[in-house]
Amino acid sequence: MWGISYWVFPVISGLCWLGMLMGLLIHWCVIGRPHYASMDPSQSIAYISDVGAQSLKPLFIAGSCVTTIFLDLSFLSESWLRHQGRLAKNTSLFQKILTWLSLIFAVVGTAGLILLSVFDTLRHPHLHDVFLALFIGGYVISAVFICWEYQRLGIHFRQHRVLRISFWIKLAFILLEVALAIAFGVTGHKKLYNAAAVLEWTIAFVFTFYVFSFFIDLLPAVRTKDPQHRFGTGAGETALQMEQNDVYANYNDSGRMTAESQRTLGANDARAINGVKYKAEGNGQQPPLASNF
Repeated sequence: MWGISYWVFPVISGLCWLGMLMGLLIHWCVIGRPHYASMDPSQSIAYISDVGAQSLKPLFIAGSCVTTIFLDLSFLSESWLRHQGRLAKNTSLFQKILTWLSLIFAVVGTAGLILLSVFDTLRHPHLHDVFLALFIGGYVISAVFICWEYQRLGIHFRQHRVLRISFWIKLAFILLEVALAIAFGVTGHKKLYNAAAVLEWTIAFVFTFYVFSFFIDLLPAVRTKDPQHRFGTGAGETALQMEQNDVYANYNDSGRMTAESQRTLGANDARAINGVKYKAEGNGQQPPLASNF
């Protein structure tokens, strides 16, 4: 059903990021939680960058590069798929501007992450902090514009639950990451380095869920390879297309097909059940509802 499609980009990105984080953390624990030269004398918990500045620096750089490349491919794919009608299309110039702003700030976040992995905290502490701020700020601001775009899309495509689900996931990411980033900055300023280190690891792991959230956004494109199933612009989209394109639209919270879905199936000409073709009107044969199966 899913096939290999654009949804693989965020999956690869998320797995790479998660694998890199777990590799760094497990390595530090296994070798006895050493106190690195880049750590404060009072510090006993290493920052990600402390571990990444040592023997696993190649892993840190490679993981950061691959993660951001595939995440940016996810952003670009989403924009292109909306333009092609493979996803819910932008209905205004303002939405397209939001898309481009989200892409620009994602590139800022990408540059920040790659550069902070290269300019490590041991040899370039000040540059490292600047690039860390660019990484966090760039992706958070990018997420703000994505949420804004989804909120505007949701007004025109209220029937697509996938937009609402993705909006709330990304909004939760923004609120949580901003709160964690503020706490991280405060604890670091007050020289509570162990607390700050825990918060940094938490921020990084939360970012994993944000990356994986783009799987939800790109999954509907699997169903829209056929031009007949592609999205219109609001009124230009048929009721059947609405349901075929939204992987969440046909079922209620209990997992049963909704009444709207049943009415759509009955209203759109014909279905073949066990080799018998049923039509909505004309021959007296009504297609059986989903509840009859």
